[in-house]
Amino acid sequence: MWTKRYPATPGRFSAITQARFGGLPGPFWILWSGTLINRLGTMVIPFLSFYLSRERGLTATEVGAVLAVLGFGGVLSQPIGGVIADRWGRRVALTGGMLATGVLMLVLGYARSTPVIVVVVFLLGLALDLFRPASQAIVADLFPPEGRPRAFGMLLWAVNLGFALSMALGGVLARNGFLTLFWIDALSCAVFGVLVWRGVPEGSARPTRIAQGRATDVLRDQVMVTFVFLTLLCAFVFMQALTTLPLAMERQGLPTSSYGLVMALNGLTIVVLQPLIGHRLGQFDRTHGLVLGMVLMGVGNAATAWVSTTPGYAGAVAVWTVGEVLLTSIGSALVADLAPVHLRGRYNGLYGLAWGLGSFTAPLGGTRLLEIGAPVLWYSCAALCGAAAAGQLALRGAVRRRIAVAED
Repeated sequence: MWTKRYPATPGRFSAITQARFGGLPGPFWILWSGTLINRLGTMVIPFLSFYLSRERGLTATEVGAVLAVLGFGGVLSQPIGGVIADRWGRRVALTGGMLATGVLMLVLGYARSTPVIVVVVFLLGLALDLFRPASQAIVADLFPPEGRPRAFGMLLWAVNLGFALSMALGGVLARNGFLTLFWIDALSCAVFGVLVWRGVPEGSARPTRIAQGRATDVLRDQVMVTFVFLTLLCAFVFMQALTTLPLAMERQGLPTSSYGLVMALNGLTIVVLQPLIGHRLGQFDRTHGLVLGMVLMGVGNAATAWVSTTPGYAGAVAVWTVGEVLLTSIGSALVADLAPVHLRGRYNGLYGLAWGLGSFTAPLGGTRLLEIGAPVLWYSCAALCGAAAAGQLALRGAVRRRIAVAED
């Protein structure tokens, strides 16, 4: 154990590094590197509202409608991607989804008329997350159950590291014209797709088994469907950070820069925290880890009702960010535990549907609650997290039995 009694030596530093980053197979590092590159190039979606209003002259109402179309496409994206991953293979789904996203980015960048923009944005929403069920299925193919939380946490780390840098770089590049952002985004998608196609094996889902599954098989799994519903409750809460949190901070007289700093802390917390605890996530009982994550999300949101300063909001966000790390890393691992090999894509697609619906419903429900009052919003979010935690505890026995059967 690392204590102050033992000075840092090269050998001990190497052991610590090995515990956190060692033992991961080459194909995973290719997937991780592709994810990082793709997130580094993710510049269009965060600045899309600015692009539509400034470059294409859309009104605020029209911008909102276009973003809603994007969100609707995103709800359908992961279930479709899951079917593709199971039926035609992980690499086809991931590489195909990335290449389609890249092409649509360029088409959107050169589109001029509003009807064309709406159609392309819907197609882009469909394509954006086609890769995700395949990516998660690849991790499930590559790792045993005890190693999956660590691997999913590493991917979350890559996403936040890349996204934090892309936001800073994208803001600078946008000043010289938005078209550059579309090209960078498209190229990063292409690089990710090609890397996976050339360097990641298809995994344990062999063609003879791929065609056996159906989407209805997933819906018959009561444990999985219940877990997806609980995830939807948490997704609704989590997405408030991107929808109502900036509005609530603005109402208290805080500048836009304060929101930027608070959300930067979210990404920084994940970047710092994941290497510290990621290698231990596999030791958590799945239910205990998820419940702890849900409770921390609830506590962080409840604390938001009591704060009014930038440091106060930052503290509340730091609390629920720890919950986010646990929920996303262990949640993805649980889906991999529940899914048969030939249905891993579809299971991850249904899991992704919960997050897509959360993104779609969060601004609708969150803004209504905010109109009643900010404390009502944040306490409602805390209550939803508490309900999810109670539901996860009730599901504990069924989860343990399923995992035990899978390990036999």
